[in-house]
Amino acid sequence: MSNEGHCGYVAIIGRPNVGKSTLLNHFIGQKLCITSRKPQTTRHSLLGIKTKNNNQIIYIDTPGLHNFTRNAMNRYLNRAAINSINGVDVIVWIVEVLQWTDEDSYVLKTLTANSVPTILAVNKVDKISNKNILLPYLQEVTAKYNFIEVFPISALKNQNLDRLETRIITLLPKGILLFPEDQITDRSERFLCAEIIREKLVRRLGAELPYRLTVQVEHFKTYRNVNHISALIWVETEGQKGIIIGKKGKILKSIGTESRTDMEAWLDHKVYLQLWVKVKRGWCDSERALQQLGYSNT
Repeated sequence: MSNEGHCGYVAIIGRPNVGKSTLLNHFIGQKLCITSRKPQTTRHSLLGIKTKNNNQIIYIDTPGLHNFTRNAMNRYLNRAAINSINGVDVIVWIVEVLQWTDEDSYVLKTLTANSVPTILAVNKVDKISNKNILLPYLQEVTAKYNFIEVFPISALKNQNLDRLETRIITLLPKGILLFPEDQITDRSERFLCAEIIREKLVRRLGAELPYRLTVQVEHFKTYRNVNHISALIWVETEGQKGIIIGKKGKILKSIGTESRTDMEAWLDHKVYLQLWVKVKRGWCDSERALQQLGYSNT
């Protein structure tokens, strides 16, 4: 293969719930990152690797940057997002059309400390029926920073993403591929299965509980073409444990069925899944507990 292709790292950043993971999933062409309508669904930086026409774009999905650090988890999320910017070749900053929040201002403040070429992607333009109100907004946000270019997009509806990706490639350095052509992420099957379970929980449960739970895959073995997976769902209180299990175990069973279906599609193997719910008090505000549960910025 020729060495004349472009290859480099692209950080996708923004405040919580602006569509970062949805954008990466569309770029990669399959569901790699979990998504939900709840903010802070993404907790870990994750590489999505796309190799096409001798070019390799290594996207980094990041947790949403937010301007409050009320516990160890919030501080971890911000560190993960900020660390992801270091050493990248391009930044794609996503904002939501016709909105500008204090958290967007916090992202802007974070960006001013670096000189990485930055593209602004104005997301969810499919929700705007009157396009005449779009131009003044674009002019306003464009003036806030020295952007390489601004792209109105819809990550959900796949609008204008081809043009955005073509522009990203032009900003990447020329060089050899850093990953095999068929590799699409740096994360293990064990990690992705834990995230599938957490997605089902986040989508099913009420407003606050998703932020007080995490998932840890304890065992992952393949035997006679069947993946045997057992996972722990960690919560902070007995009350939260009861909510997840549900009456006669109904909610937990439903979560297991939905998770298994997605895992089988992803792994292309039959899955035997076991779930348990356990209590670890105060884990969200303990740096040590976070590290034990796989939340590490190193």
